[in-house]
Amino acid sequence: MRIVRFRAGGAPRVGVLDDDGVIATLRGSLAELLALSAEEIRDRCSDPGRSTPVPLEHAELLAPVDGQTEVWAAGVTYSKSRSARMAESENSASIYDRVYDADRPELFFKSAAWRVSGPGQPVSVRADSAVNVPEPELAALLNSAGEIVGYTICNDMSSRSIEGENPLYLPQAKIYLGGCAAGPWIRPAWEVPDPYALTMSLTITREDSAAWEGTGSTGGLRRRVPELASYLWREDEFPSGVLLSTGTSLVPDLPFSLRSGDSVRISISSVGELENPVVQGKSAVSASRRR
Repeated sequence: MRIVRFRAGGAPRVGVLDDDGVIATLRGSLAELLALSAEEIRDRCSDPGRSTPVPLEHAELLAPVDGQTEVWAAGVTYSKSRSARMAESENSASIYDRVYDADRPELFFKSAAWRVSGPGQPVSVRADSAVNVPEPELAALLNSAGEIVGYTICNDMSSRSIEGENPLYLPQAKIYLGGCAAGPWIRPAWEVPDPYALTMSLTITREDSAAWEGTGSTGGLRRRVPELASYLWREDEFPSGVLLSTGTSLVPDLPFSLRSGDSVRISISSVGELENPVVQGKSAVSASRRR
């Protein structure tokens, strides 16, 4: 079972994609769904309603986040992420070493729902950044109570040159139009028995050949999702839930950088595959969304 946001000749809707490739529509938005308990969400997905099914080939899959649901992300949760951050931050490398071993995790706001790119939609490299990379991550969908209800893929696009210049520039390195993609759907948590034993792969295609590729595993995730969620909920509320990206173990070595015209494909076993073309600058992203 997969929970999807889709468009089929009208406004976006929410549905369930079954093994036969048929979408049965659910009432309301994903944000409204996340206001329910995990048990209620499971019951709703098991009985999505009697609306006329839409064949998958007639549906455009959208980013699985909407309304006032926020996207947050965790940093330095894998040893590879720690070493990558230290390598790009010559003047402040020790900060990332301390974050990796600290009691409190690094958590940061990543995106509003409207800014997230869905499957096939472009992600962007900043026009004012010299080194830009994708960061493939397992993302957990949490309801308003902080319960884990599903998993998806997040591409946490990042400017390594901006963040490396000064760690206080993290928001500029991470939060911008075209800087986040998610999808292609939500795999329910009850169908993923061990989220810490999933294989991840990243392929960056340039001019019809692989410019960079690698594989990793969520087994290297130092901080579990409930721990990350507990810090996020300590002094905040999320009535429409949160999409929480858990960090990356796949970072191309310096000085590799994405280019406009590249394609980024991320796969996570038991979850799915997300592919996005790469453009440069917000004007290119804006133009693609007006089409």
